[in-house]
Amino acid sequence: MKIGVVTKLRRADFVPTLRTVLDWLRDRGCQTIVEDRAVEEFCLEGVTAAARSDLPKLSDVIIVFGGDGTLLSVARLIRDSKARILGVNLGSLGFLTEITLDELYPALDCLLQGKYSIDQRQMLKAEVLQDGVTTYHALNDVVISNQGALARIIGVEAFVDQEFVANFMADGVIVSTPTGSTAYSLSAGGPVVYPTLGAILITPICPHTLTNRPLVIPANSRVRLVVKSGKNLMLTVDGQKGISLKQGDEIRCTSSEYEIELIVPRHKSFFDVLREKLKWGER
Repeated sequence: MKIGVVTKLRRADFVPTLRTVLDWLRDRGCQTIVEDRAVEEFCLEGVTAAARSDLPKLSDVIIVFGGDGTLLSVARLIRDSKARILGVNLGSLGFLTEITLDELYPALDCLLQGKYSIDQRQMLKAEVLQDGVTTYHALNDVVISNQGALARIIGVEAFVDQEFVANFMADGVIVSTPTGSTAYSLSAGGPVVYPTLGAILITPICPHTLTNRPLVIPANSRVRLVVKSGKNLMLTVDGQKGISLKQGDEIRCTSSEYEIELIVPRHKSFFDVLREKLKWGER
């Protein structure tokens, strides 16, 4: 098995564990390819290195050590490769990186024996129409918001399949996948959506009109957002890529032609993760 390895940088405390994991995998006949930045920063010797962007085409599985942000950055690179992702959490929350370090070796054993489940996760495609068309793919969400020092209400016209929905006057608008329903959308009052359900969510952020509530629409819908007012506007993709927007710019969102496959433990369900990470259902 060819296993790519991506790890959160600036985590010198994790280096001994990483070296042990690499040795463990090699002892079991795995070919490991480690992101070149980690090889350089952590002074790893005797390992095959590759750029993060090349790992999907070189790997059967990519193990991501870090938090959800690290996994999101890898997910956007998968595209039409067959690589699957196994997320290992080095932080505290880690909704996508479900496996803890305590669970790591049992999870790796199950991986090598093929004893795991696959979650097929929908991605979102956002086409930004400015002077031309720029396309982005997101696993969680795309967000239109004000990035200035002063919080100002912005105006965004929303259409679904060419039908006018509303003129959102709000701090921003989130368009998310079911996977992203437990990210920024949830903080903005959006619903929890089962991550493998086919859907798109539209969530206004602190809307000026209290009747503007989050929407859940079919996955084959076409969402069109037109910027009508606001200053210092930005479109952010998975909270990691930023594109400046101005009045008149248009963003078209659809389900992406790409999906990703997350390797998940068979003993842990989505509701287990909700209870563990979000303390869901507790008083």
